[in-house]
Amino acid sequence: MKTVRTTTAAAIVRFLQAQYVRRDGVEHRLINGVAGIFGHGNVTGLGQALEEFGGKSLPFYQPKNEQAMVHMAIAYAKTRQRLGTLACTSSVGPGATNMVTGAATATINRLPVLLLPGDIFANRRPGPVLQQLESPASQDVSVNDCFRPVSKYWDRINRPEQILTALPEAMRVLADPAETGAVTIALPEDVQAEVFDCPVNFFAKKVYDVWRPAAVAEAARAAAKLLRAAKRPLLIAGGGVHYSDAGAALRKIAESTGIPVAVTQAGKGALLESHPLGLGAVGVTGTLAANRIATEADVVLVVGTRLSDFTTASKTLFQHPRVRFIGINVNAADAAKHGALPLLGDARATLAALGRALVGWRVPPAHRRAVARARTDWEQPWRAMTSPPRRSPDGLLYQSQVIRVLNEFTDARSTVVHAAGGIPGDIHKLWRGKSATDYHSEYGYSCMGYEIAGALGVKLADPRREVYTLLGDGSYLMLNHEIVTAVQEKLKITIVLTDNHGFGCIHNLQRANGGRSFGNEFRARTARTGRLEGAAMPVDFMANARSLGATVLAAHDERSLRLALTAARHQANTCLIYIPVTPRSVMQGFAWWDVPPAAVSGVPAVRAARAAYDRAKKRQRFHY
Repeated sequence: MKTVRTTTAAAIVRFLQAQYVRRDGVEHRLINGVAGIFGHGNVTGLGQALEEFGGKSLPFYQPKNEQAMVHMAIAYAKTRQRLGTLACTSSVGPGATNMVTGAATATINRLPVLLLPGDIFANRRPGPVLQQLESPASQDVSVNDCFRPVSKYWDRINRPEQILTALPEAMRVLADPAETGAVTIALPEDVQAEVFDCPVNFFAKKVYDVWRPAAVAEAARAAAKLLRAAKRPLLIAGGGVHYSDAGAALRKIAESTGIPVAVTQAGKGALLESHPLGLGAVGVTGTLAANRIATEADVVLVVGTRLSDFTTASKTLFQHPRVRFIGINVNAADAAKHGALPLLGDARATLAALGRALVGWRVPPAHRRAVARARTDWEQPWRAMTSPPRRSPDGLLYQSQVIRVLNEFTDARSTVVHAAGGIPGDIHKLWRGKSATDYHSEYGYSCMGYEIAGALGVKLADPRREVYTLLGDGSYLMLNHEIVTAVQEKLKITIVLTDNHGFGCIHNLQRANGGRSFGNEFRARTARTGRLEGAAMPVDFMANARSLGATVLAAHDERSLRLALTAARHQANTCLIYIPVTPRSVMQGFAWWDVPPAAVSGVPAVRAARAAYDRAKKRQRFHY
């Protein structure tokens, strides 16, 4: 066997450059670059190897926070429909643990990302090394064991030869749409620099095929039989529709049968709201139209979704006494949720097969009329929320107005990124898409701080897109420094920052459940009570963004917001548009979310909220 003398780190770098995925006959590079922050645990090992062997085929990116760089990789992978991602490297210690939140975000969202944290010495001679966590239970424990529960594949390389089996398995998991998520390969500091004789064929080009298996014919026939007997069917589209590029197949089956389509956060854009069968968002953050049809649905066809509590309104949404589910998914567990008839397979191929089995059948006329009526009835509350008839008491814009203006301004070649707080709930309900790719939500983990790094990942994956990120002041304060990376890389994004002086979403949830205002507004501590209930904290977000290199604009009403968006579009530099918004909301809800108020409290409003909660809980159903 022909071998080459190399270090472990150099072998990893050379191996990553030869990994590809192939779908529908088109090849895509699997690892498209490495984002990293160096420390003693990786600078002389993997860092040196990247400098010597990385080159243009494996570019190095320099984010400013380890959690943010994983967010960037996640957004990159989502934009590429899981057909490519980035690797992320950190030092041992806090650099590594900073990536744990990102790893959970990737795994929960079923998105591939490769994590290469440095680790403690395998030879144990310098132990405890700087930043080492000592465990009385084992000498083999390090902080990188934190990655085990949030990774789809985890390994630690204690000998150079172990990469020969670990890395191919890591690539297989990354490329597999049913298993993908965060993959963590912990790299002890000494092993990275060790030399060994590596087989030359380890660096040969490797292509992982992403096939399109359809569900077995018998399952498709059984699903078609269920649907043919349905009086009020509904299709719910999740992120799997986008990842499998199944939008056209979904639209075809909807139009040929008349089945209306509702969308999850990740599935937004699978069928646009302008389509006669498009009901928009479903669940806790759903529209009146989608939730009304869901409540009465007797057969629910779910495609590429894991049916989270938001989608199911904490299991209160589907109220038909004999409702049945059909699950199309590449993941067996997701396909079988809620007692569904599982159609295990690629969304595009399986929808096509199901469509053939349904030829000649259409939903009853009464259901078509109900869908049309629900869409019409949704218009009035949508307009009331996006164009409130009265100004807010403080004269500031409502967040829902900002969403409408941004929606009107952007086009099909734009992407708006969001993740946490009140924005995802509002925008999921209100946004009216213009393309399958103009809406990018991280709501599987709803991770604050994702927004700016995520926008950077979208722009890196598709530099031609005009990328916006919509976030609140709470999220901005958590991870704003990737503005520097965007400017450094000349990857222009536009940050639309709404400022309501606190964690407004949770503040509203607190108050809606009978609680008094506590711990969610950004206020000074008062001497009288010792609590954070003084004056609002003044934060100069515009000065902050300007100091990080952004071009800064401001808006205070709809006209100035449109002017700011126009000015930002003509800028080559990353921009921030600062918008003070009212903490008040005009949003309406059409579903319930299980957030339990205290069962015993001295606060009358909390007691009333608990009584309402106990009544609502009776609508929860167990589907089996």
